[in-house]
Amino acid sequence: AISSRDLATARAAADRLGIEKAYGSYEEMLADPQIDAVYNPLPNHLHVDLTLAAARTGKHVLCEKPMALNVADAERLREVPEGIIIAEAFMVRYHPQWLRARDIARSGELGRITAINGFFSYYNKDPANVRNKADIGGGAIMDIGCYPVTAARFIFESEPKRVVSLIDRDPDFKTDRLASVIADFDQGRQLAFTVGMQIVPSQRIEIIGEKGRVEILIPFNASPNQPTALLVDDGASLDASLSRREIIAPCDQYTEQAEAFALAVLEGKPLAWGIEDAILSMAVLDAIFASEKSNAWAKV
Repeated sequence: AISSRDLATARAAADRLGIEKAYGSYEEMLADPQIDAVYNPLPNHLHVDLTLAAARTGKHVLCEKPMALNVADAERLREVPEGIIIAEAFMVRYHPQWLRARDIARSGELGRITAINGFFSYYNKDPANVRNKADIGGGAIMDIGCYPVTAARFIFESEPKRVVSLIDRDPDFKTDRLASVIADFDQGRQLAFTVGMQIVPSQRIEIIGEKGRVEILIPFNASPNQPTALLVDDGASLDASLSRREIIAPCDQYTEQAEAFALAVLEGKPLAWGIEDAILSMAVLDAIFASEKSNAWAKV
């Protein structure tokens, strides 16, 4: 089933995608007792309200990231009825390249992991695009800054203690169009990343330890039809051609995510990331904006 605020739009999408049912409102779809679970890809300001509405009708929800506009908004999700599964749709955590990178980090091959560097950008100056609307949760940090934050939490397997940020805002949209962040994960571990919405598209993640490093070449939106690769080396040479290149078979990370969610709903298999994880992630984003306002370090 698919729903839209406009029935004609919903029907057109249903016909194109081979979907059986189309609804002209979200409420109408949520009232259908035959639907067990929904995917919420709506703009950020509608994530919590529609997720709660779905949960109260007994439906499980896979909700797009970020789950909310801020921590207070995210904490409302604790109102979800018992037995209802709510998951934040960070598809990268299901891609084999990320699972392999974490395995390498855990193995000790890189030594103690001390630094993670990240970059993620694209070009979008469309005033009608939701990503360029500050009042509904647009901006670089909310849209793509959450990815390196999630990456570092995934690899370090812990939470940052404080962050500091440098943010440039679009004079018309008022959104954060370029942001650089340092996050202190304590014990000498750091994340440093830059994200941008009005620069050439680019992305990378580098995981650095005392004995080696791993670079994920296309960390966030890898093609489902092409293999990906990890570069692993001991830092003895700056020549990338000498790095060990681990090829990861083509994988649709969205399918992997959907299947994991479906197994949780249908068979009760545990999901590693639920509401509490989304709240922890949101706390980091809140601290990034707090640092911007104070021009100083902000506690997470």
